[in-house]
Amino acid sequence: MEKYLDNIAEMLEVDSVSLDDEFQKFDSWDSLTALSIISVTKTIYGVIITTEDILKSKTVGNLISFVTAKVSEK
Repeated sequence: MEKYLDNIAEMLEVDSVSLDDEFQKFDSWDSLTALSIISVTKTIYGVIITTEDILKSKTVGNLISFVTAKVSEK
């Protein structure tokens, strides 16, 4: 998950993210950032998520929990 967190931080244009960080509170958050997270998630984990999944997750930690659950379903 560390690589995933690093990728999310890079896309949000910050040095690091914590599990409690809310996506929409970042200045760089926009639809292109969401698409980048979707792409990275598919590349790293082979899991397809949507922008709605990210918005429902609200925080980085919740998204990681969601992705982890999807991976275990495979």
